[in-house]
Amino acid sequence: MNTLTYTDVESACRAGGATVLSSITDLIPAAGPHAGIAPARYVRGSNGTYAYETRYIDGEAKSAVVIDGKASQINRIEDAIALAIQEGDAALTRMPSIRVTYEGHMELTSFDYQLPHRYTDGHIRFGSHDGKPVTEAPEYVAARNATTADATALLELSPVSLVLGSWDSTRKAHQARYRSCAVGEIIGVLADQSEHGRRPSPRGAARKDDLAPSVQLTEKDMLTLLKTQESEMSANTVEGIKKKAKAAKSGKTSASVLGLGSIPPSLDALGLVSCSSIIRSHVLTFSALRQIRFGTDNEANVACRALLAALALHGIALGDEELNLRANCDLREAGETRVALDGRRGTQREIAPLTRDVTGPLLAEAIDAAETKAGIRWEGQVFEVTGNPIILGGIDADADEA
Repeated sequence: MNTLTYTDVESACRAGGATVLSSITDLIPAAGPHAGIAPARYVRGSNGTYAYETRYIDGEAKSAVVIDGKASQINRIEDAIALAIQEGDAALTRMPSIRVTYEGHMELTSFDYQLPHRYTDGHIRFGSHDGKPVTEAPEYVAARNATTADATALLELSPVSLVLGSWDSTRKAHQARYRSCAVGEIIGVLADQSEHGRRPSPRGAARKDDLAPSVQLTEKDMLTLLKTQESEMSANTVEGIKKKAKAAKSGKTSASVLGLGSIPPSLDALGLVSCSSIIRSHVLTFSALRQIRFGTDNEANVACRALLAALALHGIALGDEELNLRANCDLREAGETRVALDGRRGTQREIAPLTRDVTGPLLAEAIDAAETKAGIRWEGQVFEVTGNPIILGGIDADADEA
C-alpha cells in the first residue's frame, strides 16, 4: 500500500484529476459493543433529542444516529490545527492567520481558524487594524474582494476560510462564499432497527451526599451563603436562587442549587443509544478545489489547490489522532483506517492511512511548491486585529444557560 505523495495531490488538483479522497474508520464503544453511547445532542422546540437519519449500509436502508456532525468534525480539525501550531508544527506555523485580541483580556485571544465564521467573523470585522477599522485595511479588503477566479488574497490571509468553508453573508454586495472542501462525520447504525430505536430511553441521574444528604436553609441563610460566591456565579443563576428562596412556602428551601445535599434519582435525562456499527468518514473534494483559481497561470493554480488540499489532509490526520468527543461517548478504532484516492470512471487506489508523519512533510512540500510556482507568501504572517470593546462589554456570561 502506497503512502500519499505530493505528486498524487498535485495530480488530483489538475483538470480531470481525482474527484475525491476518502478516509473511513470503523469505531466501537471503548467499553465494548454492549456499551451505550451519547450521540450529538440537539434541541427540538424546548426538548433535547438526537438526529436520526436513514443511511444505506451494507446494501440496506438502516436507521442511524449522528454521533458527530459535519460542523463538529470540521471544528475538531481546526482545534487540532490550533494545538499543533501551539506545539510548533513545522509546516502549520508557516500558515497565514488572523489574530483577534481584546486589550486587557489576553485570555480572549482567538484566531480565524477558531472563530465560527472564520475570516468574516464579527470579532474580526468590527475590530481595528493599525488604529483603523479592519474593513478599511487593504489586506482585508483584498481578501473580501477575492473571488473563485482569483482567491490569492484570501489564501495569504486566511486559508482555512478557503478550504473549510466561509460566507461573507453580511456584506451588502459581493458576498463571497466558499464551500467546505473537506467534510466528515461519525454515524452509528442503531442496534434496534425498529421505530422504537429512534425514541431515546430516559436515563437516570442522581447525586449522593453522605456528609449532608439534605440541606434546607431559610431565605436569610441562603442569601448569606449566596453572597459569599455571588461574584463567581452567573446573573441568571443568582437571580433564580434568590427567587426560589423568597418563594419557599415552608420558610426553608433546598440548598441543592448551591451544590449541597443529595439529589433524588430521576429519569429526566436523554438515554444512551446502542449501535451495531459506528463509522467515521472524511471526504476531501478535489472537484470543489478545482473550482478555485488564483489567477490565469495554470501551474500556479494547481500548486495553490495542492496547498489547500495538503492543509486539509494534515488537519484530518491531526484531528483523527484524538477520539475525544464528549462524556459517555468514548470510542476507539476497531481496525485500520481505509483511505482511497479516486481514479475516475469507477476506479480508486488504496492509500496508507493519513498520519502526521505523512501529511506534515506533504504540507511543507506543498508550501514550497506554491511559493515557487505561484509566488504566494506563507511565512506565518499574522494579521493583527484589536477587538472592539463594545463586543467585550456585551458578552453574556449566561448565554450557555439560555
